[in-house]
Amino acid sequence: MLCQRVRVRYAFIRAHEQQFPIRRLCQGMSVHPRGYYAWKASPIHFVPAKTSACWGTSSRPGWRVAVSMGTEVYDDLQAQGERCGKHRVARLMKQEGLRSQTGYFRRTGHCSGRPAVVVPNHLQRQFTVDGQNKVWVTDITYIRTHEGWLYLAVVHDLFSRQVIGWSMQSRIDRELVLNALLRAVWRRQPKQEVLVHSDQGSQFSRHDWQDFLKAHSLVPSMSRRGNCHDNAVAESFFQLLKRERIKRKTYHNREEARRDIFDYIEMFYNPKRRHGSANGLSPVEFEKHYFQRLTSV
Repeated sequence: MLCQRVRVRYAFIRAHEQQFPIRRLCQGMSVHPRGYYAWKASPIHFVPAKTSACWGTSSRPGWRVAVSMGTEVYDDLQAQGERCGKHRVARLMKQEGLRSQTGYFRRTGHCSGRPAVVVPNHLQRQFTVDGQNKVWVTDITYIRTHEGWLYLAVVHDLFSRQVIGWSMQSRIDRELVLNALLRAVWRRQPKQEVLVHSDQGSQFSRHDWQDFLKAHSLVPSMSRRGNCHDNAVAESFFQLLKRERIKRKTYHNREEARRDIFDYIEMFYNPKRRHGSANGLSPVEFEKHYFQRLTSV
């Protein structure tokens, strides 16, 4: 079996063979042309091609089991014009020792005092929505830096899973969540009532949060006490963010973390990261296809 270094050289040659003669590229990479042609004729070249094409974003797709492991890679290869099968990709990736990154669980903690305002759970785990700006979900997570904690609040449109509002601060207070929601309102400017679902955290159960919702025709909904599964979409996003980006970084200060998280959300997650719930498309692509279908009717 080829070592990783040789496979990477072959992948580089394949990516540049339209610009330069293959023999010259092989000479520059210190490999024999016959070895390159033999590698190219083998289906195993899909794996390093995908590695160099997609994982250069420093964010890796994840898989749960061997069969589904190749799904996201398969979608990207199809988008690049490669002819391959889903199960074939999974088998080749397993053969190459490529497997999913493992996530980690949310740190457990005790429940604080009774929230000031509690509203019913109107969402009831109905995470499939048939249109934009009907249901938004929001939550908070924390990011460790050498300077101290950085807190992140996000707002998702449940229809496409797109992050439509976010805020990062050194303190976890009402301004953190209100700024994230304000960004979402400014970005989407909804014309009808929107259900906004959160947990019962103190930032979401304050009267000023409820006043903001009422002033902008937003209808509040809350998870049951201590039940993270009621807000599973927001929790899932934080798992992806930490597994695909934060766990692989060391942030020296909050500003460095802010820049990197901004890059993940706006440059990778929203426009590029594929979702099974969005027909294998990124949130931006899913909404684009949705509106194209509406205009064509």
